[in-house]
Amino acid sequence: MEEKDKNDNEFQWGKIIKELVQPFVDLFHTSRALFGLNLSYVLEGLTYFGVVGLLAIFFNEFIGLDDIKAGQMVGFLTAGITLAMLFLGATVDWVGVRKAILIALSFMLAGRILLTISPALGVPGLWQSAHWIATLGIVGIIIGNGIYQPAAYAGVKKFTSAKTSAMGYAMLYALMNLGGFLPGLISPPLRRAFTITGVFWVYVILTVVGMIVVALIITRKAEKEAIEEALAEDRALGTPVIDDEEDELSGMTFKEKASFYMRNFPLRDMRFLYFIFILIPVQTLFAHNWLTLPQYTSRAFEGFVSRNFEFFVNLNPILIFILAPIVTAFTARRNTYNMMIIGTFIMGFPTFILAFGPNIYTLMIYLVIMTIGEAMWQPRFLQWVAEIAPKNMTGIYMGIGQFPWFLTKIITALYSGWFLMRYCPADTPPSEMNTEVMWLIYGLIAISSSFGLILARKWMLKGFKTKHEANK
Repeated sequence: MEEKDKNDNEFQWGKIIKELVQPFVDLFHTSRALFGLNLSYVLEGLTYFGVVGLLAIFFNEFIGLDDIKAGQMVGFLTAGITLAMLFLGATVDWVGVRKAILIALSFMLAGRILLTISPALGVPGLWQSAHWIATLGIVGIIIGNGIYQPAAYAGVKKFTSAKTSAMGYAMLYALMNLGGFLPGLISPPLRRAFTITGVFWVYVILTVVGMIVVALIITRKAEKEAIEEALAEDRALGTPVIDDEEDELSGMTFKEKASFYMRNFPLRDMRFLYFIFILIPVQTLFAHNWLTLPQYTSRAFEGFVSRNFEFFVNLNPILIFILAPIVTAFTARRNTYNMMIIGTFIMGFPTFILAFGPNIYTLMIYLVIMTIGEAMWQPRFLQWVAEIAPKNMTGIYMGIGQFPWFLTKIITALYSGWFLMRYCPADTPPSEMNTEVMWLIYGLIAISSSFGLILARKWMLKGFKTKHEANK
């Protein structure tokens, strides 16, 4: 009997290990085009977050703007990118993944060059020539990112099969967060040696490297082979597929394409609208990472946490890089919508733990569990949006799918300052604060997304099958 139990335990552990490892094996055996897309995304994530992290100081020291105006320029960039996806997400549907990414990187290259040379070409000061040149550079970066992000996720949809799609989205999301972490290692020594403009020139070079990667690795042949391989694997798995996705649009005139998009525009799809907007409450926790956590950890704590609050504020990106692929490996075969419900709940619930008061243990529990929840639902959200997109509409769906994130940034910024002033004010001893109420309210806001998804489950799933479900 003991021998049988031992064999059963070994079998169970072997099964668990295989379930964890196999999605990684499947992904790393996928196409050259997907490898090129992931490599491009790492470079672009490093470059984007590297620039954003120094942008406010750049406008202070080199353009001559005060803190308020410098912050507004950073907000113009970040909010502008989200808004640009709404209008430019369709680019990939019209021209294909490879060409859309090269167009996007070209705009970003021009924008980053203008931003970097603006102090040398112009006169510093508010709306002086240097400010105008830098603003024009930011516009280029906005346009480029508005095309790049939807194109990258549309590429994952095209280059993966039912077997590899979930891990494909998770890896891309993890790589984005790795990009948010790496500048912290690379930027400081460069900045000390060459100032901020020197760092920006390095990011300009990395943009060129990214273009070379796309041009040489994601060739037209590689792109075509990747799509064919994914379709062939889906057929082998018995998954329904649609061949020649781009043929319908390629034969249309510009006027016909515009008419096609108006007839099938995502904002006419009520289930899609409900799905993306019901996620706004839980997405507020993303915004609190920079709107609330820095002040909370520096004001409500004393000692180690207060002195090193940046460490805790920046834990989330590196945790996501580690956890997103692992969590996805365990849950890749689970129903996407159910994972959205569970993931948003697990992300929102630990906010109530912070309602017990400032404590390093509750803070770490919150950060870890919240990140696990994010790793469960955020990559699946991207997968869901890509899969519900009709034929030839993936890019525009991905672009508009990001619009609520734009609203979340604005909405959360409207009330987070008031809550901090009332419950976590500056120059007040931690013992006299009431951060427990603040986090209790934020928890109630965040958890409402899960209940909204539960209430709409039957309606959302009516007549819809994901790649994985079709494969069962």
